[in-house]
Amino acid sequence: MKCLIFGILLLTGLPLLTQCQSPDMQKPREQFDLQGHRGARGLVPENTIPSMLKALDYGVNTLELDVVISKDKKVVVSHEPFLNHKICKNAQGETIKESEEKNYNLYQMSYDSIARCDCGSMSNPDYPEQQKMVAFKPLLSALIDATEKYAREKGLPAPRYNIETKIEPESDNIYHPEPQEFMELVYRIIKEKGIAERTCIQSFDVRTLQALKKMDDKITIALLVAKNPFYENAIKELGFKPDVYSPYHLLVTSSLIEYGKKEGIKIIPWTVNDFDTMKKLAQMGVDGIITDYPDRAQGLFEPKK
Repeated sequence: MKCLIFGILLLTGLPLLTQCQSPDMQKPREQFDLQGHRGARGLVPENTIPSMLKALDYGVNTLELDVVISKDKKVVVSHEPFLNHKICKNAQGETIKESEEKNYNLYQMSYDSIARCDCGSMSNPDYPEQQKMVAFKPLLSALIDATEKYAREKGLPAPRYNIETKIEPESDNIYHPEPQEFMELVYRIIKEKGIAERTCIQSFDVRTLQALKKMDDKITIALLVAKNPFYENAIKELGFKPDVYSPYHLLVTSSLIEYGKKEGIKIIPWTVNDFDTMKKLAQMGVDGIITDYPDRAQGLFEPKK
């Protein structure tokens, strides 16, 4: 019956989910890459160790996080290369004015100074479910140590990491080093911690991805895309075929899914926070999703037997 329906849809030209597949089919967890965006940002302050541990509690396959570089060349987990006034206080415990936040340039601050700034106890109006707690921007190395230890102690699978380099051409040598140095600093930590085989590096800026490709042509690379619906052009700009194409979720189309399957490129959209959209994308055939709320994605998977 399912294949008969499929044939009818072909004749009518109506959109298809997947060939001869029930639209309500749940996926085995291991076949779908559930990524916790900045850990579990909807529940715990973003890009902190507690946020990553909460994401692991909800069974994510991959911890998605962002990195910047400090004045003393430390790799720091942070989305912005400055103290975001919405979520951070300065080292004196004072709130920061929006007009002054970029004065707290992490590339001009030592990590010791950054680590004194609380980025968790303020209420985040965008995430009303988020638990308030005193939390700090960790070093990438410390975050890896903590998540690896937690997974071992809890008997969880070793986590994968999706690390975004926060870099753009106009802020080279202002908010971060140039691409080669940026990537060398990040890659050194990944190798030292022995997680290269479980790590993906992603970026909107193709330059760090190109630098990484020359360093290690086996490590997983993801191209992030925010606006460009022409995926072939975006990949052409990169200069090589990425392992993962990661678009804003509204850019996902059936033709993109088919292109990914044909070229062997995984399609993992961001940032998907409501269950209906998660389900729709899973039915379309994406290889995973990035979400602030890994708890909301649990219904996508077959119950454990």
